[in-house]
Amino acid sequence: MSASAEPVALKRLFFFFIPLGLSALLINLSHVVINGTLARAEEPELILAGYATAMSLLTVTEKPAVLFRETCSALVRDRASFSAIRRVAFVVFGGSLVFGGMIAYAPVGGWIFSGAYGADPEAAEAATDVYRVLMFLSLFSGIRCLYQGVIIYRMRTKWLTIGMIFRLGGMIALSQYILHNGVTSSRQGAVIFVFGMMIEAAVSWLEGRKLARELPERDPMSEVRRPKQVLRFYGPLLFSSFVVLWVPPVLNALLGHTDRGTLAIASFAVAGSFMNLVLGFFNYFHQIALQFYRTDPGQVKRFVRIMAFIPGALIACLAFTPAGPWIFVHLVGVEDRLLDSSIHALRAYLPFVLVFPWLDTLNGIILSTGQTKLMFGSQTANALTTITLIATLTLALPDWNGTLGALAQSGGIAAELVLLYALYRRSRRSGRMDRISTMASGG
Repeated sequence: MSASAEPVALKRLFFFFIPLGLSALLINLSHVVINGTLARAEEPELILAGYATAMSLLTVTEKPAVLFRETCSALVRDRASFSAIRRVAFVVFGGSLVFGGMIAYAPVGGWIFSGAYGADPEAAEAATDVYRVLMFLSLFSGIRCLYQGVIIYRMRTKWLTIGMIFRLGGMIALSQYILHNGVTSSRQGAVIFVFGMMIEAAVSWLEGRKLARELPERDPMSEVRRPKQVLRFYGPLLFSSFVVLWVPPVLNALLGHTDRGTLAIASFAVAGSFMNLVLGFFNYFHQIALQFYRTDPGQVKRFVRIMAFIPGALIACLAFTPAGPWIFVHLVGVEDRLLDSSIHALRAYLPFVLVFPWLDTLNGIILSTGQTKLMFGSQTANALTTITLIATLTLALPDWNGTLGALAQSGGIAAELVLLYALYRRSRRSGRMDRISTMASGG
């Protein structure tokens, strides 16, 4: 919900959206810095494997902290609501530290990395060592996202880009220092990552705290006063995000059982990385809808119609013109069978990128109404459809390699959009009927 009740100019939406997109692009660059640093070790395979294994677990453990960006930008309206959100946040951050400590210093870490993730003993030991540093990342990431929620609500999105610029600069400086002294362990990648996150969290905290102090003590339009009210919004959002986290491991496991399992997994990973890079700039349609839809829905729809087809056009250019193979060969080093398989997988991602902007926008509309429980149902549909498709396709077309995974994910996101739209329409009809019933009984 926008802080303003006035109609929104299209230019304002672009000024709000572009800094968010730039910050997402810079996040991708920060990971390139880390991987480029670790790749210069004497044993890069082991060091990169240890870091990647630990990072795969971090994507799960960091998620509860990251969700406070959407929670705060949706619910914060005054200092009382921000205080309630902050109390929930710090309980979650504390729980993340306890869980991280168990992974890093108890046998459970070795069991997860060697058992669930299938890492060999050396890689599992390296991953556990990395996690002794990464366990602190959820705390700083959570602080960053909590205060970024305030920044987004107050329409100061340029500070997200500024924070990422400082973060990237600090990470590059530290990586050069490590390269000068020599890359000796996977833990150094985690040190670079946490150092950068600390910088970004500090920038977000400084600006977000100032903006939070400028909020009114009590806003009559806000009903959020206690942590219990925050949990009604945050809880379904958390559970729905966890539903889809187990899908990628299942996809990779089933792709590994195709005719050429290694080629299927590799081409799926290459195509997926390019798809995510293209979508990186367009990951914030939900914030446009969350902040502006209830104020000026027509302008939001106009903005989405302008921007929604750009990622699809970019993917089509890479997948169906010589530009894609040239980039794959000269920038990534992909050749021969892997090149052909990766291009075919990228083509299968075209439906995904065409659907994503509309789904992300609808998610933002639902976030603005606080009906996060609807997202649990739609993301469950995504997960079930994706798994059903990959299981069926690997049996029917086992020689399609990574294309199978991309098709399954495209089908999953389409199912999510269809169900979420149906649930949203039903909830709106139900709400209108309730209002009619109330008016009739009052009459």
